[in-house]
Amino acid sequence: MPIKPDSLTLRKPKLMSKKQTKYIFVTGGVTSSLGKGIVSASLGLLLKQRGFNVTIQKLDPYINIDPGTLNPYEHGECYVTEDGAETDLDLGHYERFLNSPTSQNNNVTTGKIYQTVIDKERKGDFLGKTVQVIPHITNEIKRRIKILAKKNYDIIITEIGGTVGDIESLPYIESVRQLKWELGEHNSMVIHLTLLPFLAASGELKTKPSQHSVRQLMESGIQADVLVCRTEHKIPKEQRAKLAQFCNVSLENVIECMDLETIYEVPLYLQKQDFDDVVLKTLNLKTEQEADLKNWKEFLKKYKHPKKTVEIALIGKYVKLQDSYKSITESFIHAGAAQETEVKIRWVYSGDLLEDNIVKELKGVDGMLIAPGFGDRGIEGKILAAKYARENKIPLLGICLGMQIMTIEFARNVLNLSQANSVEFDTGTPEPVIALMEEQKNVVEKGGTMRLGAWKCTLKNGSKLSEIYGSRTISERHRHRYEFNSEYKEIFEKNNFIASGTNPETDLVETIELKDHPFYIGVQYHPEYKSTVANPHPLFSAFIKAVSTK
Repeated sequence: MPIKPDSLTLRKPKLMSKKQTKYIFVTGGVTSSLGKGIVSASLGLLLKQRGFNVTIQKLDPYINIDPGTLNPYEHGECYVTEDGAETDLDLGHYERFLNSPTSQNNNVTTGKIYQTVIDKERKGDFLGKTVQVIPHITNEIKRRIKILAKKNYDIIITEIGGTVGDIESLPYIESVRQLKWELGEHNSMVIHLTLLPFLAASGELKTKPSQHSVRQLMESGIQADVLVCRTEHKIPKEQRAKLAQFCNVSLENVIECMDLETIYEVPLYLQKQDFDDVVLKTLNLKTEQEADLKNWKEFLKKYKHPKKTVEIALIGKYVKLQDSYKSITESFIHAGAAQETEVKIRWVYSGDLLEDNIVKELKGVDGMLIAPGFGDRGIEGKILAAKYARENKIPLLGICLGMQIMTIEFARNVLNLSQANSVEFDTGTPEPVIALMEEQKNVVEKGGTMRLGAWKCTLKNGSKLSEIYGSRTISERHRHRYEFNSEYKEIFEKNNFIASGTNPETDLVETIELKDHPFYIGVQYHPEYKSTVANPHPLFSAFIKAVSTK
C-alpha cells in the first residue's frame, strides 16, 4: 500500500516567495576571534546602503543566560540594548555600523535555549515526549533565528559564535542545516570565515586549515556559499583558485579580508571585491541602488588625518583587556573624527593609583574618564583620580560607577563627610551617599535584575548637559543597582555640585555636574551604548571639545 504524502512526518515546506525574509549565516573556522562580528556588521552596512532593511543577530554557544554576570576579562564588555537586554559586545558593532538599534532577540545563548526548553518541559508542553537536542533544542534555535522576521526585515544576518567543530556549536550548525533545507533555494546562504596562516619559513599562505574547516562544515551537511579569508598578506591568484576548487565555491566567492589599520575600513575593502554583489546574487535579490558610502569615507578621512591630538586617561579596573571598554573607546573614535581630533588613550589601572604617585601617573593628560564597573577593587584609586581632576581643573567624565565615585570624593573632601561611601563597598557606612535602589533591596539573583535599558531623564534649564543635548528630555541606557542618595542632594547643590538631571517618574538623580569647572560631569547611564559612526554621542563630542580647549 503506497504511503500517502500527508502521513509523512517530514515534509519540505513550499519555497518562500521573493518578498520573504532572506537569511545569511556567518560561521567561523580554524580559530576563534577572526572578526565574524566585524564582517557581519560590514556586510550589513553594505546591504543597508543598497536599500535593504537589515538586522544582525548573534548566537552564542556558552551556557550562561547572558554575559551580564560574566567578568569582562572573560568576554569583554557587556553591551546593553534599548529594551534592557545584556548582550555580547558584537551587538555594539552591529549598532555602530548600521546606526540602528538591536533588541533582546538579536542575542541568543545556549543558556536561553535550554532554559526555554526545560521550562516548556516542566509545564508539560511536550506531552510527555522525551526531550532531545533534536528536535527540541534545534527547533527552539530555529524559532529564535526566525523571530526577527516578524519585523519585516528583508535580510537577517546570523553570526554563530565559536568555531566549527566546537562541541558547543553542534546544535547551532545542525539548526542551520535544517533551516537551509526548509527555507528553500536562494532564501539562505552560509558565509564561512576562515584563516590563512602565513609561514615565514616557506614564505607562503597555507590553505590546508581552511580546506579542513570547510570539510568539517560539509560533514555536518552544510556547504559554504562564500569563503571570507582572514590573512596578513594578499592572496595570490593560484591560492585563491586552490581555495575555490577544494572548498567547492566559485572563484569570485573567495573574499580576501586582510588586516587593516581600523575596523572601519573593512566595509570599503569588502566592497572593492563586490562582496555585496556576491551575496545578493546568491540570494537572488536585485536592486539598482548602489551602496553610498560617501559619509563613511568622510568619517574615515577625518579619523586617519586628524588636525590635533589629545590624550585621555581611561581609569578602570579591567584595563588589561581593552575590549572591556569597547563602546567607550569606539565613542572616542566617533566623536574625535567628527572634530578631526586624534584621541589617544592612556590606560590607567585604578588599583595602581596612590597618593604618592597620582601626579606621576596622570601628569600631562588632557582629560580623564572614570569607567563603569562593579566591586570594591581599585575604588580608592578612582576616588583619588576624581579629586585630582577636580582640583586641577582637568575635564572629567564619569560614567555609571564613575559618577558615583565623583559623588563619594566630593562628599569626603568638600562636604567633610569623611566616611562617605557607597553601600556597595561598605554596607555599614554612616554616610551612604550612594545607596541601593529600593527595588533592588530584595533581589537575590544577580543576572538580569539591575536597572536596565532605556530610561528617560529630565535636564535642568541652564545646565551644561541641557546645552550639550540641546534638549531638556533625553533617553539613555542604564545598567546599575546603586544610586545617588537623594537625601544628600540639598547639601551637594549648596556647594555647587548640582543634580542636573533626574528621572521624571522616580526622581532618581541621573546626572551631576560641578559649577566653576571646565567639564566635570557624571552620568548614571551609559552614553557610549548609543554612539555610532553616523551619530557620535553629543556627550562624548562635548567632552572632546572641552579636552581640546582646556
